[in-house]
Amino acid sequence: MRFVFLNRFYWPDEPATAQLLADLAEALAARGHAVTIIASRPGNPSAPLVETHRGVLIRRVRGTRWSRFGLAGKAVDFATFYFAALTRLAFTAQRGDLVVALTDPPLIGIGAWLVARACGARIIHWVQDIYPEVAITLTGYEWPRVFRPLRNLAWRHSDACVTLGADMAAVLARAGVAASKIILSPNWAPAGLTPQPAHAARLLRAEWNLTGKFIALYSGNFGRVHDLEPLLEVAKHLRAHPHIALVFVGAGAQRAALIAEAQRRDLANVHFHPSQPRAHLAESLALGDVHFVTLRPGCETSVFPSKLYGIAAIGRPVVFVGPRDCELARLVRVQNFGLAFTRDEAPGIAAALVTLSAAPADCARLSAAALAFAHATGGADRAARDWAALAEAIVTI
Repeated sequence: MRFVFLNRFYWPDEPATAQLLADLAEALAARGHAVTIIASRPGNPSAPLVETHRGVLIRRVRGTRWSRFGLAGKAVDFATFYFAALTRLAFTAQRGDLVVALTDPPLIGIGAWLVARACGARIIHWVQDIYPEVAITLTGYEWPRVFRPLRNLAWRHSDACVTLGADMAAVLARAGVAASKIILSPNWAPAGLTPQPAHAARLLRAEWNLTGKFIALYSGNFGRVHDLEPLLEVAKHLRAHPHIALVFVGAGAQRAALIAEAQRRDLANVHFHPSQPRAHLAESLALGDVHFVTLRPGCETSVFPSKLYGIAAIGRPVVFVGPRDCELARLVRVQNFGLAFTRDEAPGIAAALVTLSAAPADCARLSAAALAFAHATGGADRAARDWAALAEAIVTI
């Protein structure tokens, strides 16, 4: 099979979709498939526009990197990549290829569908996030709805739509996508994440003055879909328990505001640290005795945080904060590897952390369940088998 993937980020960039795509692409290449990636040029301007890495052909396109200027800068980044990537796709895709469009930038699947069909290629949408629904929820603006009919048309006329869970699949079904075209394929932990020994994060704890603390960790993107403000309210209720620290590791749109608010509230039990490189991700995740996963209300049918799988892979309990009946909350409760709360239950979350901090046996039980969940989910090799089977089914139709 010959796969052509479109996504704004790819190795050596480290956003979640870049890591997932790199894992999948390399696993498919190792199985003998021809894999091409169309992505943006990374922050390093010396990176070549064309190179082969671990059997994967990478074709990078030039574009802006103005997201530091806010939403307007990000919109320009989206537009420049959209035009450059689709132009490159038109000169890359061949009859019979499997073009796979991710969802960064949003709605690039519409253009990818048109270009792929013009080239005689097949088109698969890998729906990591559902736009414009996310934008409507986060901004409150209704005008992005104008894109929905064309997006639905692209979905319906695709060869398949791969998405992350049942809640997201239900959105595709309501858009008119045939059940036979909707494929559920969960994400996975980044390659190389395994349970860590007790001393794995000792140096990091010492460096960050956290030795002896029970650490509730939020690690990853501080993007707007993640509901992080309630965690500061949890920290307020934990002031009387100085042995518990809330630690934030990562970067994103909310980071500066969270730091300012924690300082305003004088929350000495809240600590912020920068993102850690993927090479040290296992040690960084091992820092947490428990991990927070959060989701802003209204986003639960459009987003599924992939950080869940990395946390499970190293064997750490999850404290989910988000809508009570969403798929992620149900998963944590049914698989019994953590606790689920709504954003309004800060006192209950704080009480649960106090209880867990004094109950290593309970933490060990939850950790074992997390590892069992990670093992059952599988990794990039499982995903590669799923994708290869899907590709074979499509080309035989």
